[in-house]
Amino acid sequence: MRICHVITRLILGGAQENTLLTCEGLHRRGHDVTLITGPPLGPEGQLMDRARAGGYRVTVVDGMRREINPPRDWRAERSLRRHLAALKPDIVHSHSSKAGILARRAAARVGGMRVVHTIHGLPFHPYERWWRNRLYVWLERRAARRTDAMVSVAHAMTHKALAGGVGRPEQFTTIYSGMETGPFLRRPPEADAFRDALQLPANAMLVTQVSRLAELKGHRFLLAAAERLPGDVHLCFVGDGYLREQIERDIARRGLGNRAHVTGLLPPQQIPAVMHASDIVVHCSLREGLARALPQAMLAGRPVVSFDIDGAREVVDADTGVLLAPGDVGGLVTAVRVLAECPERREALGATGRERCRDRFDHERMVDELEALYARLAGA
Repeated sequence: MRICHVITRLILGGAQENTLLTCEGLHRRGHDVTLITGPPLGPEGQLMDRARAGGYRVTVVDGMRREINPPRDWRAERSLRRHLAALKPDIVHSHSSKAGILARRAAARVGGMRVVHTIHGLPFHPYERWWRNRLYVWLERRAARRTDAMVSVAHAMTHKALAGGVGRPEQFTTIYSGMETGPFLRRPPEADAFRDALQLPANAMLVTQVSRLAELKGHRFLLAAAERLPGDVHLCFVGDGYLREQIERDIARRGLGNRAHVTGLLPPQQIPAVMHASDIVVHCSLREGLARALPQAMLAGRPVVSFDIDGAREVVDADTGVLLAPGDVGGLVTAVRVLAECPERREALGATGRERCRDRFDHERMVDELEALYARLAGA
């Protein structure tokens, strides 16, 4: 099949890694694959180098940016139309809200192709401005009418989309976001080096969050909890973003400079070592599709603590970790204290999580399921 994936930008992120693994897997299986993306702008790093090394075609549409800009968005949509008309793909598969809106509109105008869109996270949510939510809902409803199949990375995304009037139930299928599971299943020697680099005391308990340093990722909740945790509990924030300086000021203001660490960006291949170096992995985000860090931590045999948002409960329960109400700092303190004091409990939760995620989040399974979906659509 001729398959074209479209995504807004190739920064370091779950949606982006999902898309690259899909393109790589389809290319290995002999499909004609093209990836169209906008420039990887922002402080969150980039995956463009990996994309260009994948062996498939990569095209950059400069006007495709995350921010709303009607004249630039119109030009980007025209550019997408030209590319799709030239490629004549059997399947066009969009990711992220901006690329999803533009690519589906372009595909409908060109015609002759089946259209798939993956919901990694919905653009409308309780923390957005009301007028933006209305705009996003209107745009997503219109785009859904131009879509043959909608892929959700968690059942929660389907429920939220349908509750917002986006799409019809028969359009949706859940395909969990795949990853290269092998590196997470074995403890690499770099895990000890990571702890050494943080200059941790020998008995330190390392609690880690891996995410962009951005609004709604919830770093402030973990810092508030840290003030009430014992001195041998160290925090580690892995990632970068617009809030880095603010977070570092907050660490200093709270007097946590000796046990709260900000690593900045790390390449994806170092994340297995980070997970194995950690004793507990937390995710305090207020909005996610299904945070990639949760199954990654479980694959490394680590217990997880997460706010109960979106798809989190599809992997986190009493057998794999702790789910908390969003913003529950007291619950976060209690969960970390209990897990820190009970290594047997940490080991049991981690072992169960590993077995549950080993197959469910393998990238080859994701590609299998997407390939089968494309074949059904193309056959129809």
